[in-house]
Amino acid sequence: MERRSLLRSAAAGAAMGTVAGPALAQSQPTVSWRMTTSWPKSLDTLYGGADLIGRRVSEATGGKFTIKVFAAGEIVGGLQVLDSVQNGTVECGHTAPYYYFGKEPTFAFGCAIPFGLNTRQQYAWLMHGGGVELMHDFYKDYNVTSIPAGNTGCQMGGWFRKEIKSAEDLKGLKMRIGGTAGLVMSRLGVVPQQIAAGDIYPALEKGTIDAAEWVGPYDDEKLGFYKVAKHYYYPGWWEAGPGLDLLIGLQHWEALPKEYKSILQMACAEAYAWMVAKYDSLNPQALKRLIANGVQLAPFSDELMAAFYKVSKDVYDEIAAKNPKFKKIYDPWNRFREDQVQWFSIAEGRYDSFAAAAMRIAQRSQKR
Repeated sequence: MERRSLLRSAAAGAAMGTVAGPALAQSQPTVSWRMTTSWPKSLDTLYGGADLIGRRVSEATGGKFTIKVFAAGEIVGGLQVLDSVQNGTVECGHTAPYYYFGKEPTFAFGCAIPFGLNTRQQYAWLMHGGGVELMHDFYKDYNVTSIPAGNTGCQMGGWFRKEIKSAEDLKGLKMRIGGTAGLVMSRLGVVPQQIAAGDIYPALEKGTIDAAEWVGPYDDEKLGFYKVAKHYYYPGWWEAGPGLDLLIGLQHWEALPKEYKSILQMACAEAYAWMVAKYDSLNPQALKRLIANGVQLAPFSDELMAAFYKVSKDVYDEIAAKNPKFKKIYDPWNRFREDQVQWFSIAEGRYDSFAAAAMRIAQRSQKR
């Protein structure tokens, strides 16, 4: 799958309904796939993105290429998506690649690593910064390929039973946290736990864990975390723009007709944009509702953020020194990140900071 093909797919996503005509439906074979996901159906944005892919593919091929979508637990557990695609249990799976950090830390680049790229930067890296090619080369060792198929936007820093004022407050804390962030947190005394979405609330309620992070206000409200933990911190510095992938068994991808490949790429591109837009639309009102329910919203202190940043860099340097696969992606990714952070701080960074400050001043004036 070529980057240019993906770019063309993204540009053409809005016109998918006209891609397949009667001639295509008649001339192509019937293909039936199953897609397992890491999401319960209740998370209608994450699972909804996967479901959108399946619907669009069927619509665009007149039902000749179908993908039946399964929620976490219906075929395999939410954290077994990679294994099920790799061993051929299913043809494809929708997941966050950093869930498989334990197998190989390089997986995390397909999703997010601490103090990494924001949502637009992640997509820019994938599409124009060599990210897709680097990830495809890496995935070949696992007999899979991938298509970018979603992004949540910058996430929240999670739910805590107690206030977190300093690094001392983190020691001994059992926290549900995924990917590379768990390794960073462990250096500061946290005991990280990898737990699928549907199992987080029971663990938090029973006290098996003391804290948990998931996505953001809309999903977190649905999962009910505010009922058992009132301290809600931000930002999720480990997930500034976490991408989701459609992982596909390499043999199944290679066997697809080129027309079906293009349609699947377009469906994934639509799901990526749809998911970002939906979270951006729904998170603000969900946050207001959470605060109305007594949630204590607070930023991580500058002291803590500085500690998180330093430990993150130390972790990357250590992994890169020992792991050629990680280093092969980390070095060009890091150069791309440096340029992106500098650029975003100039235009949008200045605009966003001023606009937010001006709005706060205006709101205070209106209340007087």
